[in-house]
Amino acid sequence: MRLSIPSAAFVAAIVGFGGTLAIIIAAANAVGATQLQTASWVTALCIAMAVESLWLSWWTKMPVISAWSTPGAALIAASSGFNISEAVGAFIVAALMLIATGLFRPLTRLISRIPHSVASGMLAGIVVTFAINAVKTIPLDPWLILPLMAAFLVFRIINPSLSVLAVLIGGGALAFFMGRVGALPAPELSTLTLISPSFTPGAIFGLAVPLYLVTMASQNLSGLAVLKAAGYEPPAGPLIGITGLVSLLTAPFGASTSNLAAISAAICTGPDVHPDPAERWKTGPFYALFYLIFAVFGASLVAVFAVLPAALIALVAGLALMPSLANALAIALADERQRFAATTAFAVTASGLTLFGIGSAFWGLIGGLLVLALDRFKK
Repeated sequence: MRLSIPSAAFVAAIVGFGGTLAIIIAAANAVGATQLQTASWVTALCIAMAVESLWLSWWTKMPVISAWSTPGAALIAASSGFNISEAVGAFIVAALMLIATGLFRPLTRLISRIPHSVASGMLAGIVVTFAINAVKTIPLDPWLILPLMAAFLVFRIINPSLSVLAVLIGGGALAFFMGRVGALPAPELSTLTLISPSFTPGAIFGLAVPLYLVTMASQNLSGLAVLKAAGYEPPAGPLIGITGLVSLLTAPFGASTSNLAAISAAICTGPDVHPDPAERWKTGPFYALFYLIFAVFGASLVAVFAVLPAALIALVAGLALMPSLANALAIALADERQRFAATTAFAVTASGLTLFGIGSAFWGLIGGLLVLALDRFKK
C-alpha cells in the first residue's frame, strides 16, 4: 500500500479537526454547554465521523469522507436564546430531516432547487460575524493577534489548507510564552454525557431547519460534487440517509450533525493519493482511525482550548471561516438577477434578528426567497 494513502487521511483529519474545533467550542458556549457537555459533543462527533467514514468507504469502495458541519456549527454559535437541551432537540430534528432526505429522493431534488444565491447569502450572513469578530480581536491583544494575522497571510500562500492550524499551534505557543495561558490541564480520557432534549418551536425553526438546510446545501451537496468531480458515482440517498442516522444516534450526547465532507474529501480523492481511483477508498479507514484517536482525547483537547486566550479562539474561528465567507459571497453575488434577493438573505441573517423566538438564519432564507418570488412575479 502506498504511504500517500494514510498521509492524505492524516492531513484531512488534522485540517478538519484542528482547523475548526474552535467553532464547535464557540457553538457549545453559545448554548450554555458545560465543559463536560462540550467534551461529550466533540467526542460524539469524532465517533460519528469515524463510523461513517469507515463504513461508507468500505461499502461503496469510494473515498467517502465525513465531517462535522462547520457552517452548521457557525449557525449555532451565532444564535442566542437557546440552551443545550433545546440545541439537542434541534439536532435530533435535523437528523430526522436528513434521514427523510436520504429515503425520499424528491426531497434531495427539492433542496437542490433552492437558489444557490439565496442559500449562499444566508450562509454568508451566518459566518460574516466570525470574520468581523476576528478583526475586533486586534485592539484586545495586538501583540498576540497582529503577528498571527501576518503569519496567516504568509502561510496561506505556502499551504492554504494548513494555514489556520498553523495559527492555532503557533498562537498557542506564543500565548504560552507571553504568559497568557492558564494552567494546563492534566490529560484525561473522554466520556459521553447524555443530555435530555427539549423540543420547542423556536429551536425547531430557528436552529433545526436552518441547520438542516445549511448542512444539505453547503456540505452534503458539495461533498457529492467532490466525489463526482473525482470520477465516482456516489449513491446520494443512502449516503445522506446513513449520515443522518448516525447523527440521530449521537445527538443525545450533544453532537450536532455530521455529513459528507467537501474540503477533507478533496484531500482524499485526488490522483496524488493513488493513481488508481479504485484504491483511494482506503483513505476512509485511516481517516476513521485518526478520528477515533481524537475521540479518545477529546476531553483533554477541549480542556486545552478552555485555557487559551479568548481573543486567540475568536481569531482562529474567524480565519477558519474566511474561505467559506469568500465562497458564499462569490456565489451569492454571481447572478445579477438574484443579487438583491441574496443581499436581502445576507442582511437579514447577519442582523441577528429574532422574531417569535426564531433566529435570523430562518428569516434570512425566507426574506431572500420572498424577494426572489416577487422579482419573478414582476417579470
